[in-house]
Amino acid sequence: MNDVIIRGGDVLDGTGAPARPADVVVRDGEIAEIAPRAARDRDARPRDGEVLDATGLVVAPGFIDLHSHADFSVQDHPAADTAVHQGVTTLLGGNCGFSPFPVADAAALGRAAGFLASGLDITWTDLDGYAAAVEQDPPAINMAVQVGHQALRMAAVGADERPATAAELDRMRGLLSEAAAQGAFGFSTGLIYAPGSFAPSDEVAALATEAAAHGLLYSTHMRDETGGLLAAVAEALDTARRSGVRLEISHLKAMGPANHGSVRAALAAIEDARAGGVDVTADVYPYTASSTTLTSRLPGWAMDGGPSRLLERLMERSTRTRIASRLRARFGDDIDPAGVVVASLPDGPYSRFVGRDLIAIGAELGMDPAEAALELLAAHRATVSIVNHAMAPQDVATVLAHPLVSVASDGWTLRPSGAGRPHPRSFGTFARVLGRYAREDGLLALPEAVRKMTSLPASRLGLADRGAIRSGLVADLAVFDPDTVLDRSDFADPWRLATGVRHVLVRGVPVLRDGTATGARPGRVLRRSS
Repeated sequence: MNDVIIRGGDVLDGTGAPARPADVVVRDGEIAEIAPRAARDRDARPRDGEVLDATGLVVAPGFIDLHSHADFSVQDHPAADTAVHQGVTTLLGGNCGFSPFPVADAAALGRAAGFLASGLDITWTDLDGYAAAVEQDPPAINMAVQVGHQALRMAAVGADERPATAAELDRMRGLLSEAAAQGAFGFSTGLIYAPGSFAPSDEVAALATEAAAHGLLYSTHMRDETGGLLAAVAEALDTARRSGVRLEISHLKAMGPANHGSVRAALAAIEDARAGGVDVTADVYPYTASSTTLTSRLPGWAMDGGPSRLLERLMERSTRTRIASRLRARFGDDIDPAGVVVASLPDGPYSRFVGRDLIAIGAELGMDPAEAALELLAAHRATVSIVNHAMAPQDVATVLAHPLVSVASDGWTLRPSGAGRPHPRSFGTFARVLGRYAREDGLLALPEAVRKMTSLPASRLGLADRGAIRSGLVADLAVFDPDTVLDRSDFADPWRLATGVRHVLVRGVPVLRDGTATGARPGRVLRRSS
């Protein structure tokens, strides 16, 4: 492999230390040397290699996105333009309980995760098979994966609302152990999503104990992010205490106007738990809106049996009325229907409503917002993605500034253009933190912002060979202009790539050069070493 010299930049090594002027020499896919510029002939060129000009730029470790759902979309667009243009070199999938393995019923798993990747062609049963499928057309970036509770439960229990039997719990433990042996980095739950939401705390703790035995991270989208946020944090921390697992609280936030400000108590609980010996951190995306499936706003019993049973219930007038009543009861303190905006949905009679909120949709259809939501689900195969505006800007800033919190996108859109109104976090999370929260608002010093994107998430995953700039580490690197790096995507016009990232290297190979994608695909599915 040819040498590369990144010359003339200021190195932020990912540890939080101040920048220092140095050239970074890459050889055979690794960082070979960090050389003070005065010690090197500025006109020298590497043998059989190239020089990347970093004058006036910052050289940082490639950013590690600790919370992504790109494991469902990387095959659709392996160039991963939205990630590469932000300086992201590694994406962690398998979050919120959703993973593309293990597979017992491919059609059922595809329906459950349809809002993430409609039409995903699942031809595998386990992590090994998934990795082989991804690497047939290698991505530009690295993928790391976790095994999701939804997938485990669907494979062993199905989609029914009931506790797992002892035999089914053993089956889930076995599948989790198999995924760990094949290199999964973690185990995740999404406790607002069926069928994971049907699991009692004891089931989650039993699986977390299995994860701990294999040294895996436990990432949780908690059971409640609204009025029950603090109880959900307590459940997550109790799971970690009972199991001994390393805990990552996913995209920490407080949804709904009545709950704004409660993130401070959540962070205090995390600090207290760490002081008591619990290995816990959190992550956050820098936006005041979430994005998920519309079914997650329904009462849990409506999803008993999965999306197909929901559609049957929506055909029964009395049951549909009950579901609408329960949804309507959440409007106000927890859910503002004016903030629930349709992001995408399959072709159907209401495709025109992409980009519109439930109040506007209901007004056009002559029904209230709750009925409008159910009408969309019934007409579009229970597959409706939403953007939900529900958080306070100060809460986002409070969580982002905390030293135990990593930056993560929770995104899955990798294409630079397409249909629908996807959440801008897929396009701009990392550039937004660097440009808006660090440079413009001064919420974070630049070295600290980079630490939250590099060494902190690497440490949570046990990625000892990435996340810092040090001789001998893998040369996943991002070079950006600290004066111009910025997100351009917004909710009205999301399909815009971030700007200001000049060069990106994955395993020493430039995938972005002078702001332009090179077409190189050096990425792979990373495996955790036991």
